[in-house]
Amino acid sequence: MSSSCPEGLKEVIMSKILHQNRSQRKKYSIIAVMSLLLLVYVVILPLGAAETPLKKVSFMPLWEPQAQFAGYYVALDKGIYARNGIDLKILRAGARHSPVEALEKGTADFAILWLSTVLQHRTAGNQFVNLAQIIQRSSKMLISKKAADIKTIADMEGKKVGLVGGDESIPFRTLFAKHHVKVREVRKSHTVNLFLRGGVDVTSAMWFNEYHTILDSGIDPDELNVIFLRDQGMNFLEDGIYTMEKTLHKDPALATAFVTASLEGWRYAFDHPDEALDIVLKYRREAQLPASRMHQKWMLDRMRDLMTPAAPEVGFGQLKEQDYLAVCHALQKQGLIRTYPDYATFSWRADAGKK
Repeated sequence: MSSSCPEGLKEVIMSKILHQNRSQRKKYSIIAVMSLLLLVYVVILPLGAAETPLKKVSFMPLWEPQAQFAGYYVALDKGIYARNGIDLKILRAGARHSPVEALEKGTADFAILWLSTVLQHRTAGNQFVNLAQIIQRSSKMLISKKAADIKTIADMEGKKVGLVGGDESIPFRTLFAKHHVKVREVRKSHTVNLFLRGGVDVTSAMWFNEYHTILDSGIDPDELNVIFLRDQGMNFLEDGIYTMEKTLHKDPALATAFVTASLEGWRYAFDHPDEALDIVLKYRREAQLPASRMHQKWMLDRMRDLMTPAAPEVGFGQLKEQDYLAVCHALQKQGLIRTYPDYATFSWRADAGKK
């Protein structure tokens, strides 16, 4: 019998060897893939799970959702707060909801307040800190019909002037005291109905809000006399972002993140006004509020005007020392505050790394 292997048998043996090698390679490939998946599960997934969770933050604006606060709603809707490590809840605001009380009680971490309001409460012992000054030029106005022939503050002597009560009336009362003018104050709501019906000779208003409502009622601008308080040396700044000193000291990085995200939200709103209006109107509908796109557009346009720094050296959202001191001196002169904090203590700059 020959020791050589028949050709047919050789082919069968080689086929089995090759098949066995392929099976082994397939088995090794499966093992390699399973090992890789195990590596992802053991090493990579825990890394993702270890990421720092978002910090829960509460914020109260001064009023209901409207374009006056577009930057915050845009930053929330576009995920800007989340990208800055913040899980933000915008609290309900408006009538019967006080941002001052929310900060004092700790139900809000940050809030929008007026400078004159804060100074009075700070004098009373509440340690509020300005994190950013949103509005750079006051929007407060006194409006009368030209038919009433009221052209100056002096002409308002003895006239019926509609004022909203509380802290909102402080700038107007300070202006009247400065000019030694006595008016007949009439308490009004946040509407202009009293003025439109002839119930008052003069009404207080905000440029970004009630003034447009008056125009929208059918009154032509040429039929009105308008006096801006800022043109009378009363640049009583409105919307600023505030917190308590203890909140700031506890987590200054959080304050920095909140201000950074808020200002980015405002920049995005101004760069994408149509999208910003869509977002604002969405939140108004959710709050079951009337949604006039035209009025909200006017408000957003005026907020751009009021927020843009007059001087190029002034940063976006910065409280100027001269504006701060002017309000302090006016309130002090009228006996509304006794003292006021140093500017460096009162105004905190996130980009300066203070506190």
